[in-house]
Amino acid sequence: MSVIVDTSVWSLALRRKALPTNSSIVATLQDLIANDQVALLGAIRQEILSGIRSSEQFIRLRNYLRALPDITLAIEDYELAAEFFNTCRSKGIQGSNTDFLICAAAHRRSFSIFTTDQDLQNFQAHIPIVLLPTQS
Repeated sequence: MSVIVDTSVWSLALRRKALPTNSSIVATLQDLIANDQVALLGAIRQEILSGIRSSEQFIRLRNYLRALPDITLAIEDYELAAEFFNTCRSKGIQGSNTDFLICAAAHRRSFSIFTTDQDLQNFQAHIPIVLLPTQS
């Protein structure tokens, strides 16, 4: 099973001092990487790399992330993301375009999503996505 790892999880894992309460999330990410189950969206790759102050750190992380496959998006991903957005909006639930694109890409490929973002948990009641359980 492949898993799209959301920026929220990467952010926890890449902090210099990981909080002890997040250790299970980081351990799960490490297991997913070790088992070649992680896939990235270009938008997530961009979010992970944005804001890194040191060019050396940027290059090191960029090269590390290059080992992870990127999901090639199709027209149907964007259309489904818009449909998911409209469905959730009609239920009074807001979210970002990137979040809905993650959901669409995962759904179309039968991938799970690994996130700590409450928004995606709210979406799950209205759109057919599978979230990997987090135990923080």
